[in-house]
Amino acid sequence: MPEEEEFYGKHGEPRKYDPTFKGPIQNRGCTDIVCCILFILAILAYIAVGILAWSQGDPRKVIYPTDSRGQFCGQAGTPLEKKPLLFYFNIMKCASPMVLLEFQCPTTQMCVEKCPEKFMTLVKAYSNKNDFDYYKNFCKDGVTNTMGIAEILRSGLCPSMLFPSKPFTRRCFPALGQKGGVITVGNSSHFEDGSGKMRDAKDLVDGVKNATVVIEARQAVMKIFEDYTQSWYWILLGLVIAMLTSLLFIVLLRFLAGIMVWVMIAMVIVVIGYGIFHCYMEYAALKGEAGANVTLQQLGFQTDLSVYLQIRQTWLAFMIILAIVEVIIILLLIFLRKRILIAVALIKEASRAVGHVMCSLFYPLFTFLLLAMVIAYWAVTAVFLSTSNEPIYKIFNETECEHSRETCEPANFTTSPMKARCPDSECLFAFYGGETVYHKYLIGLQFYNVFLFFWCANFVTALGQMTLAGAFASYYWAFVKPDDMPAFPVFSALGRSLRYHTGTLAFGSLILSIVQIIRVLLEYLDHKLKGAQNKFAKFLLCCLKCCFWCLEKFIKFLNRNAYIMVAIYGKNFCTSARDAFFLLMRNMIRVAVLDKVTDFLLFLGKLLIVGLVGIFAFFFFSGRVKAFENTAPHLHYYWVPILTVVVGSYLIAHGFFSVYSMCVDTLFLCFLEDLERNDGSAERPYLMPESLRKILNKKNKTQQAQ
Repeated sequence: MPEEEEFYGKHGEPRKYDPTFKGPIQNRGCTDIVCCILFILAILAYIAVGILAWSQGDPRKVIYPTDSRGQFCGQAGTPLEKKPLLFYFNIMKCASPMVLLEFQCPTTQMCVEKCPEKFMTLVKAYSNKNDFDYYKNFCKDGVTNTMGIAEILRSGLCPSMLFPSKPFTRRCFPALGQKGGVITVGNSSHFEDGSGKMRDAKDLVDGVKNATVVIEARQAVMKIFEDYTQSWYWILLGLVIAMLTSLLFIVLLRFLAGIMVWVMIAMVIVVIGYGIFHCYMEYAALKGEAGANVTLQQLGFQTDLSVYLQIRQTWLAFMIILAIVEVIIILLLIFLRKRILIAVALIKEASRAVGHVMCSLFYPLFTFLLLAMVIAYWAVTAVFLSTSNEPIYKIFNETECEHSRETCEPANFTTSPMKARCPDSECLFAFYGGETVYHKYLIGLQFYNVFLFFWCANFVTALGQMTLAGAFASYYWAFVKPDDMPAFPVFSALGRSLRYHTGTLAFGSLILSIVQIIRVLLEYLDHKLKGAQNKFAKFLLCCLKCCFWCLEKFIKFLNRNAYIMVAIYGKNFCTSARDAFFLLMRNMIRVAVLDKVTDFLLFLGKLLIVGLVGIFAFFFFSGRVKAFENTAPHLHYYWVPILTVVVGSYLIAHGFFSVYSMCVDTLFLCFLEDLERNDGSAERPYLMPESLRKILNKKNKTQQAQ
């Protein structure tokens, strides 16, 4: 027919019958060799970047506070091991706007064992031996009882005053409070500043505020880190529960696919329904509570996310979101009820395939291990690169000085001309930086680290997809199952993928990585332009982000199907991608009916596991259930382990269900090829299972004769 010829002309020729074809081709050659060489060179360069970062970096710069001499407070194996806290000689100097530009207070900072606990000036402490001995804990080395006060202050050996302080993120900050609306420090609203003047406690607020801005990000990170140290074993237990639940679902799907799909659908609706009910109860319980009617806009951003759970609008938003999700799922189930029956049959066949290739269930663990190695290498390299700067020292002074804020060397500063011109100046640690060739290209190395992370992670994912596709394709095309299948289908497919198609895997993952890195750059630009008023630039950026998001999804879909074709026919990436795309285009209606509905059902399974484990984690870590009240760890932010468990549960469930998903996609592509290659005659019988033939109203001639 002319219409049919035109259709096939646009979307390629259908597969012809080949009596020698028995599944994945064994006699194949290496594909995309150039990309394979490029990938190996990129990995070698990545290892070189890692070695360079590890030789130059020092993570202690992130972990420990640094004093004015560039030493780390509290570092084990050093003289400062028992002095973990950083003390500021004059915290009020942190009120300078320069602090926010240079990220360093222009005052001497030293490591101390404890923060000061009482008011004291050097003048008063000097007259009492016991007080002066206590005061010397907050002075530099070399202070003796024979030195005069003027000499001590002139040499900058001691602060002029002490006031009650408390440790906060390993730094000593004034113990500020409030009494009757008046700012106090150590229960007093005034203090002597060491020069005989009385100062208000509120004068300390700006200094503390600026110093806190400098370390705010580190404070949040440290609190989160502490929460992880307190709850890591409970998080692991939650992830183990998620893994066991996922495994149980997969096993049940193997034997009770039809029933499990409907149970899964019902339980998803029930779990989301319970979520709506719980949000309503929390919303109702906060009625009349003080401060509960504050809006999210009025509250603004808070580092303590538990604050948001104390206002009604948060629970109302959760309730509306869950209700919308519930309605969408119910409507989809109503409109797709006939399609679901077909999808259930496909899942049943996938269950049989998984039953014949049982080791495929454990392949995600191998993928997870490789991904963990990639993530760990990237994270460690990123930390070492970000801490590979050198300590920069600058001149800080009390009076006017022509050399103020210039770089200096602390070793010979006392004898330098700059010290002679500015007698009251000091050479103090300012920040970490550097001006060598290495430091100039540090941002480029960080970019390369991120790009190779994407490339390696996508390569590992692609390897898993091609391996599973080869294993399940050998099941489908076996005329007598399992006799015509390889003894170890997963290992055979893995060997073929690595031996012949490393270049193809690298090619596909490179294309995807380029798109992903462009998306990262667009997000970075969006972050930088947040304060900009140019609406056209914002609109253009939004359009670009949307386009590249769509492009990434399309490339992932195309790559996945291309890897299936490579696993079967052993051709290069471009040829396989074209063949897969045209095959799907020739069967567009079947793709929409079967493949996507099956993906939706498997997504509901993942959603159910995440919902069940997430609800359990919420009640455990929040202490809402009295049975767990004494068992649950005490945390700064209880949402940290909950979020970790939820994300981890999704990744684990996705890993296990990805086996089913890949099985369905592979069987589906094989099934489409089967329809084109064969016609059901005795010479060209369909290899698809009887259940699928019944649904599609297809029969082999031998069956028709009976």
